[in-house]
Amino acid sequence: MSDYAITAAAPGGPEQFRRIEIEAPRPGRGEIRLRQTAVGLNFIDVYHRSGTYPWPQPADLIVGSEGAGRVEAIGEGVTGLNVGDRVAYTQPMGAYASVRVIGADRVVPVPDGVSDEVAATLMLKGLTAHYLIHDSHLVQAGQIALVHAAAGGVGLLLGQWLAAKGVTAIGTAGGEAKCALAAKHGYAHVIDYAAQDFPAEVARLTEGRGVDVVYDGVGEATWRGSMAALVRRGSYVCFGQASGAITGFTFADVAAKSAKSTRPVLFHFIADPSELRDRAAELFAAVARGELHSAPRQSFPLTEPPRPMPPWRPARRLARPC
Repeated sequence: MSDYAITAAAPGGPEQFRRIEIEAPRPGRGEIRLRQTAVGLNFIDVYHRSGTYPWPQPADLIVGSEGAGRVEAIGEGVTGLNVGDRVAYTQPMGAYASVRVIGADRVVPVPDGVSDEVAATLMLKGLTAHYLIHDSHLVQAGQIALVHAAAGGVGLLLGQWLAAKGVTAIGTAGGEAKCALAAKHGYAHVIDYAAQDFPAEVARLTEGRGVDVVYDGVGEATWRGSMAALVRRGSYVCFGQASGAITGFTFADVAAKSAKSTRPVLFHFIADPSELRDRAAELFAAVARGELHSAPRQSFPLTEPPRPMPPWRPARRLARPC
């Protein structure tokens, strides 16, 4: 089968996707050619395809922000990598393809014991979870954290990692099935936001204390309740907007509790190659210790253009090039 990519001709729905044949690109200086064996599907792919995020080129956009595979060719000046090495990456765009060129400093080694499929589910979501709990708000044992979309890809990793660090994790999810899933991934309590008032439930569960940090990938639908759930001088970390961009947020909302608020972006935390490698090494080490479990629950051949993922649906899925 010839090499191919799944592209979108213009911003819009999944009907924009089409398959095109491509030639295996030649890596330039500082680059490698990667034969992809697994590609992660994420909600951010919907943002890119739909035009919610700025459309970076006029046509034939290749979305997808994480993958894994084997080094197939090495460009001039590349050291530390060999043909056949197993590597993984996350960077915006370009993943929905059987083969691609990528900067050698943008890939990390996949250790023995971690499959390509698992690596491809971990890079974007796992590195997001890493910076959230180590940088955006450095959690400490004994703290209490509230995580929205606890049954989503990042949420399931956060629940496990927070529990491993001695943090009491409270999650929110929509419906019994998602709440049950989150409860199996480290959460001490899970609130069904569709049936319960989550700020009131947080107050009840914490005996009026509130939480030290909120990790919010939902945005507009949750930020007001999140601020109400915080302790004084707590941290509100918004890292996504599944329900829409936040509106109406002001310094007065922060001042009410002398809170901290931040809107971090993963790629600012892995821009430096050494920081990327260090974070990835810690992520894979947590997997090796059994603190994190990540396996794709669904997979599709990449030859079939991805179907739309509705809001709030877990995004830890996988496409396999074939």
